[in-house]
Amino acid sequence: MNWYEKLKQYFPIEEMKSKEHMDLLLEEKSDIYIKDEGPNHVLMYANLPDFIFVDYIFVSGDARGQGLGKKLINGLKEKNKPIILEVEPVDYEDTDTEKRQRFYLREGFKHAKSIGYRRRSLATNEINEMEILYWSPEEAGEQEIFEAMKHTYQEIHTYKDKQLYGESYMPVDEVLSLKVNKELVEE
Repeated sequence: MNWYEKLKQYFPIEEMKSKEHMDLLLEEKSDIYIKDEGPNHVLMYANLPDFIFVDYIFVSGDARGQGLGKKLINGLKEKNKPIILEVEPVDYEDTDTEKRQRFYLREGFKHAKSIGYRRRSLATNEINEMEILYWSPEEAGEQEIFEAMKHTYQEIHTYKDKQLYGESYMPVDEVLSLKVNKELVEE
C-alpha cells in the first residue's frame, strides 16, 4: 500500500488533500513540504523558516505503542522551532480522537484555546472544526501561532486550490479566528 493510501484509510475524507495536491506540494514546494515515510509511518510536514506545520502523521496499527510517534515528534522538536498541528476535537464515540490528543499532550503540546478553526470541506461540503495544538521550545504566544496557521492555510492548504479542485477554499479570515481575551486588552 502506498503512502497516500495509508493516509486515506486513516484520516477522514474531509481532512484529506487530494493526491494531486500533495504531489504538487512535494514537487513545487520541495524546499519546505516534506514526506518522511517508512514501513510503519507516514509523516507529511511543512518546514517553514519560523515554525513546522505537521500536515499528517500516521503510525500503523502494528507499530502503535512502540514509541515510533514519539520518535517522529522528537525528530521535529530537534529543529528547535514551534510545531503546529490540527487535530479533531475529542469525540467520545471515536476513542482514537481521545488517544491522539492524549499523545500530543503527553509530548508537551498545548491547545491554542483562543484560535478557532472552521473550514468547509470541498470533498463533503460540510463545515469541519479542528483544534490547533502547538509545541514550542520557547514560550510562543497564541498570536504567533495564529499568524503561523494563517500562513500555513494560505501556503499549504489552499495551494492552487482552484486549479486542483475546480473551486477555492474559504478565505483565511473566514476559516481562522482569534478570540481576544478582554482582560488582556483592558490592561
